Amino acid sequence: MAARDTASLLVGLLVLFHTWGVWANVEVNMEDRVEVFRGDTAQITCMFTSSDGVGGMVIQWFYVKPSGEKQKIYYQDTTMKVVDRGTQFTERMSVNGTAATGEIVLTISDVQPVDELEFICLIKGLTDGTGEGRTKLKVFETPERPTIEGVQTGISVNEDGPSKIGVCEVKNGFPKPNITWYRNNTPLRADQDVVKVVPSITTESTKLVSVRSELSMKVTKEDKDNLFYCEITYVVPGGTRMTETNRINITVYYPSTAVSVWVESPKGKIKEGDSIKIHCQGNGNMPSSLFKISKKDSDSTDSNVLMMDDVTRHQSGVYECTSTDTDTFEEISGNTTVFVNYLDPAVLVPKDTVVVDQGEELTATCNALSSLQTQTVWIKNGVEISLGHSLSLKDNTFETAGTYMCVVTVPEIEGMETNGTLTVYVRGRPYILTPENTEIEASYEETINLNCDVRGFPAPSIIWTTSDGKNLETTSQIKTEEGVMSVVSVTVTNDITAFCNASNEFGTDVLAFKITAINHTTTPATTTTISSASAGSRGFLIAVIIICILLLAILGSVLYFLYKKGKICGRSGKQDLTKEKSSKDNIVVEMKSDNTEEAVLLGVNGEKQPPNDQ
Repeated sequence: MAARDTASLLVGLLVLFHTWGVWANVEVNMEDRVEVFRGDTAQITCMFTSSDGVGGMVIQWFYVKPSGEKQKIYYQDTTMKVVDRGTQFTERMSVNGTAATGEIVLTISDVQPVDELEFICLIKGLTDGTGEGRTKLKVFETPERPTIEGVQTGISVNEDGPSKIGVCEVKNGFPKPNITWYRNNTPLRADQDVVKVVPSITTESTKLVSVRSELSMKVTKEDKDNLFYCEITYVVPGGTRMTETNRINITVYYPSTAVSVWVESPKGKIKEGDSIKIHCQGNGNMPSSLFKISKKDSDSTDSNVLMMDDVTRHQSGVYECTSTDTDTFEEISGNTTVFVNYLDPAVLVPKDTVVVDQGEELTATCNALSSLQTQTVWIKNGVEISLGHSLSLKDNTFETAGTYMCVVTVPEIEGMETNGTLTVYVRGRPYILTPENTEIEASYEETINLNCDVRGFPAPSIIWTTSDGKNLETTSQIKTEEGVMSVVSVTVTNDITAFCNASNEFGTDVLAFKITAINHTTTPATTTTISSASAGSRGFLIAVIIICILLLAILGSVLYFLYKKGKICGRSGKQDLTKEKSSKDNIVVEMKSDNTEEAVLLGVNGEKQPPNDQ
């Protein structure tokens, strides 16, 4: 029994030693993984050693199917090298190296994602020792640029649950890319009640992977300004890369909590006659909000804008804007006060016209009721004569008669103005304005106009007479604010005195024009106007004409003297007839007319000769 046990122990030790020697004879070294981009070439290296030497080794390559089954793709010994037919690598693989070198390389071209498998290098030694190594082939594909698309419609904060925000998508990557949603710079984590992220994965026949991610979220008012985007991470040989989508913004609808109402135009103070635009706006943006602007017992509109043209003071008041949310039927309102400034027509006291006696004092007032401070000026004949509501005219004369305009303005508002007029008549006997010259010299048969400017009220009647008791017919007569302007035309045939006789119920006044007739036969008849404002200029004009005539006479005498001396016209003095050649064609006779100062040279045939033929 003991002998049998000893024999069994020896056999077991022999077997154990023999087994240990087989595994120890062959050692195989391989990388854990080989990484390549899709379409590139992969090289898987198998290095081995054996205590029996490296010659005569049997080399085999396998890959592990997804089911876990091993599939042989290559066999090599000292006599042959065989690539197995019918595998996915048959046409794309090659093996380099021999057992003698202790290194053999499996090369696979045009690597695809389906090639991402585990490869086995199996080495058998001469003494039946066996060793194997394994390498995982990892294939990578950079995905296409990711896209993001936000919802085009607005999202209400009143929604009960999360609403769709947008969709991110990245296509054709390997291995599967990952998508992470961000709001501003903060990643969003799934929360069933607030944030919901739903991914979907699509694997193509090429095993390239596309990932789509949909974000839904319960929005708040603050999200109207937030930016959303996606971050995509994917693996490449030796590391991980990241890319981001564009930022998107979403439209968030939120109800108003306050309403603002204001006058959009005009800017500043409002006056009667303006067009007013009242604007209303809530601090929310719910499309279901309805606005109404109204004033009690006045204008209203079912809109957020109210237009009023040609406004009056009666449209002053409080205008209220009401915003109603048709989803919740909640109402909020705001208001603004509108004040229309006014300026009533000017009121003058006395009104329209007033008659005062000479020397009397007149006080007039001009006022206009206004909502603002006013300023009043008095104007006569376009000139400002007084400032203030009252006008005081002391010791009235005909010069103070006329039309006065009071202009009332509101300095705070441009164009706010009213005015009124007052006509003042000063009552008294006529007064004729005396011209500068009432003594007139006129040529025979010259027609002159005499003007008579009379002050007085009531308007004086005017009669023109002459010193011999004749009445002259008035040419024209017009009433002025100060009195009457009368014109008469007189044709001068002899010395005459014309009288302007003015009279009214308070008295009379007379002005005489003394006209002296001058006989000038060569002077044609003209018409001269003598008025109370310009008669004095006639004497000066006559003096200028006389001086001009004298100067012309002196100039003529000088020219004649020079001519006689031969200083002008090529003349060198009288010719001596005795020294001229006696010739039929050259006999010259000097003749002198009694009626002219010019010598005329005649030829023997009685023809006038030009000066160069003398």
